[in-house]
Amino acid sequence: MRTVALVFALAALVAAESPAAVRPALKLRGDVRPASSLVAARGPALVAPKSELRASGVGGIDVQLLLYFLGWYVGNYYYTLNNKLALKAAGGATGFPVTVGFLQMALGSCYALFLWAAPDARTLPTVDMSDLLKILPVAACAAGAHLSSIFSMNLGAVSFAQIVKAAEPAFAALLGVTLYGTSVSQAKWLCLIPVIGGIVIASLTEVAGGGFSVAALIAACIANLFAAFRSNENKKLMETEGLKERIGSTGNQFALSTILGTLCVLPFFLATEASRFGEFTSIFKESAILRNNVITSGLYFYLYNELSTLTIKKTSATTQSVANTAKRAIVIVGVAIALGESLEPLKLIGCSVCIGGVLLYSLAK
Repeated sequence: MRTVALVFALAALVAAESPAAVRPALKLRGDVRPASSLVAARGPALVAPKSELRASGVGGIDVQLLLYFLGWYVGNYYYTLNNKLALKAAGGATGFPVTVGFLQMALGSCYALFLWAAPDARTLPTVDMSDLLKILPVAACAAGAHLSSIFSMNLGAVSFAQIVKAAEPAFAALLGVTLYGTSVSQAKWLCLIPVIGGIVIASLTEVAGGGFSVAALIAACIANLFAAFRSNENKKLMETEGLKERIGSTGNQFALSTILGTLCVLPFFLATEASRFGEFTSIFKESAILRNNVITSGLYFYLYNELSTLTIKKTSATTQSVANTAKRAIVIVGVAIALGESLEPLKLIGCSVCIGGVLLYSLAK
């Protein structure tokens, strides 16, 4: 019941997407304007906000933004935890990581379609086939990052996979310079030294404990590559004239990406684990742990990602950097404790050095 309540709470936050930030996701009958939009409309004209958290809301605090942060953190934590439990219940390293990842994305796609079909829930985008083809590379990279992350967490400790994934800025910088013609300042390059150093320190702990997996490290690095490609491709995509207006909202953008990403994963699933789907189905029917965690992790994955995009839309780059760094640290430590994974001092030092380097990189000019 607690899990169901949490999923509904996150879904309610997504449905309550701020009309001041994007096109309204929730329309009121009779064209009645919600009180929050009235306050937001006159707030900036009366007084300049002192901070991003001080806006329209209770006591001058943007309660909606705080709830977005909370939903993003809680959803990410429970997705990571439930995902690992689902992978274990499905057989671990010799189980069904592709099937689990595909079903998670399929569940998210079903939820997105439901929001478009439900009355007064979310306005349909007005994109055409050429727009979808432009979105496809971003969706494919997002799907690749998701599957690769699942492989990494399935083959090794979740905490180690998360530490390696924290090095995504290093991959984004390298790809941006070599393939996309972007420039990276010397200060940012120097900040990558502790990022890489932290991963090395954390890896030494895994080696000493006998739990180091080269495959898990490679999978996490591949996830970072996909994520870096997605980031660069998304920047190009958003420069397309009129595309934002045709998509309509942040929620629609993530929904389209999820649905197209699911279609991208389908051929890979058919080529790898579809022949064993009968075996997976038997385990799924017999194991309540697998059933519950596959379903909840799929919903958590969709909801926390959409909440993160809504949070990013309402905050500055600096706030995003600090928030994402804090989120990753909370997830690493929290999930490690919940799963009983090793948190030796050297591993924590490596984690701190790596995440600290990521924060410095994000803040450096």
